[in-house]
Amino acid sequence: MLSRRQTLAGLLATVAATETVIAQVPMPREAPLSANIDSGALAPGSFVWHPELSPEGPVIIIVSLSEQLVHVYRNGIEIGVSTCSTGKPGHDTPTGVFLILQKDRDHHSSTYNNAPMPNMQRLTWGGIALHAGNLPGYPASHGCVRLPKQFSELIFGITHLGIPVIIADEASEPEAVYHAGLMLPPEAEAEANAAIVAAAKKSHHPVDATTQTHDVVSILISGADKAAMMFMDGIEVWSSPVRIKDPERPLGNHVYKLMAADPDGAGAQWLTHPIQAVDGGDTAGEALSRVTIENWAEAVEILGGLRPGSTLVVTDLPTGDHTQSSGDFVIMRSAEV
Repeated sequence: MLSRRQTLAGLLATVAATETVIAQVPMPREAPLSANIDSGALAPGSFVWHPELSPEGPVIIIVSLSEQLVHVYRNGIEIGVSTCSTGKPGHDTPTGVFLILQKDRDHHSSTYNNAPMPNMQRLTWGGIALHAGNLPGYPASHGCVRLPKQFSELIFGITHLGIPVIIADEASEPEAVYHAGLMLPPEAEAEANAAIVAAAKKSHHPVDATTQTHDVVSILISGADKAAMMFMDGIEVWSSPVRIKDPERPLGNHVYKLMAADPDGAGAQWLTHPIQAVDGGDTAGEALSRVTIENWAEAVEILGGLRPGSTLVVTDLPTGDHTQSSGDFVIMRSAEV
């Protein structure tokens, strides 16, 4: 087991299931992945919200530091954009990918004079969170992501523990990836594909924010360690060596979210958001094709435990103790918290 420790900014791959059972509907291969919501004229404190554009499906939140905007995607479709205020100089908001660890509608800061932080959604135990607050039109927080009060209420209502929140210098739109026989050798491809398709046909299930465990499951592939790891609630529960084709070439850093079974039955649909570009790194589809899990018999069983909304991370970076912590599972450090 990994011991809990203060988190640094990082790339975090975990996801839970939602409270309402939601059947996942496969997207046609030609389906658009963005609603192209116009956010160019948003004044500080304003937002756009169109949940009807995608009523169901897994949610991903992207915070763009350069734009001072928050983008909300559901089932790959952008349903909301809001202005925000991130960390001021000296209190920079960390970049990377985090999960929602805790939710509290009436939270008060234990660090800043009991300051109210309505609709708080915690990203690190070190004090980084999404919450309602003052939006002056520029970065002004102590590291948190401040949101308009009404917008914070709206996203509070559609999120759950374990949802990925990507904080990046620039926003990125999701890309579709279709893959069969995920990261397993040819002799295991048919069995693996069946396991992934079965997993992708599952529904979301509830995660109760008041419970201590949430069955938050993620898979991490580290090119530096040449290893695959499965985590549940931030604790490593399985690992296997991996083989990487052309190991001298970088894989890049990729976050994938399982969406649904491919309509033609050939595999599963994943959504990926480009993050932290690596010179010479692969595309999201290429990276998966270069990795083979060696303990494939166990891996087939592991893959069968996923469900829509589960997250996979592929990274070139190592996963030493200084980058991991129970409940936070930080694996990439790109800024100090």
